[in-house]
Amino acid sequence: MPVDTSKEEAQTDAAARRAKGEFVRGVSGFRSVLGEDPDFPAEPNRYHLFVALNCPWCHRVTLARNLLGLQNSITMDVAFPSRTTEDDPIEANRWEFNPNRIATLTGEKLSECTLETATGQQFRLAKQIYEVEGSSEASVPILYDKKSKRIVTNESAEIVRMLNEQATALGSSLADQDRPDLYPQGNSNAEIRHEIDSLNEQIYKGINNGAYKAGFSSDQSVYAEAFEKYFDTLNQLEQRLASDDRPFLTGEQFTEADLRLFPTLYRHDPVYYVRMKLNGAKILDYPNLWRWLCRVYALPGVAESNSLIHCRQGYFGRSWNNVIPLGPFHPMSYPKAYEHPELAG
Repeated sequence: MPVDTSKEEAQTDAAARRAKGEFVRGVSGFRSVLGEDPDFPAEPNRYHLFVALNCPWCHRVTLARNLLGLQNSITMDVAFPSRTTEDDPIEANRWEFNPNRIATLTGEKLSECTLETATGQQFRLAKQIYEVEGSSEASVPILYDKKSKRIVTNESAEIVRMLNEQATALGSSLADQDRPDLYPQGNSNAEIRHEIDSLNEQIYKGINNGAYKAGFSSDQSVYAEAFEKYFDTLNQLEQRLASDDRPFLTGEQFTEADLRLFPTLYRHDPVYYVRMKLNGAKILDYPNLWRWLCRVYALPGVAESNSLIHCRQGYFGRSWNNVIPLGPFHPMSYPKAYEHPELAG
């Protein structure tokens, strides 16, 4: 079965590529389909999300949850943005549900962080949720069934698609006409679905996964290739928006393609510009992308779906000295800047 390269990376020669210095993202192992698999019917108040707010793949899912009006019918636990340390009694470098940890950036606890509340076992590490099912995986996000105590899926792109398709059955608080349809069905929408699919692949390869290929590569040529592709893709998207002054990537309608681009661009200026060595330009230097970013940020529920404090703590907390940059503060601090589309001129 061919790999869907709009949501996961081909694993061909993965070990050799990693040995050369390339970042190669693994493939999620849990892939049940909510509402289609008889074990996982779509119903309200049954499902739960495990996320980390610094993780852009989790950000996709929290965006979908908020935009689709599912905050009250799908519960959620939030991990601390920094992984466990070398002296952890179970394992280092793992996602931890521990609201009592202190963020070095703020010197305080992070109010968004929670204990693990869905399994009934009060697990501390995401890894332990997988171990119950005999899996060695340890990633987030996880869509979890509180009734059967099983993982539904841990593939973010598929979670977003499921939440959209099953929003009404899952108990959305929004009426159908008031809720965005991220991936419209039906013969009349075949063209826009094709456009979304094409954009998803372009964005995943060049931007979403591309940022990691640049930032986590240990080979100069691999980094340079990812760097060039990242900014080439930004230029293409800038021109796409500029061509007819469209508000969203496919036109007037906010879709899955916009949702999947947003988490990376949200992180670019305050985090990725430095941490992922993507210092070719800021999003602020792309007027149409900047105004698009501000437009999406202003949608109901979007600002509340994430935290740049978590992003800074999580990304720079994994750097060699654990020191977190305090900027940028020009032309103003982030995310306050996202409320000002006029900054791009």
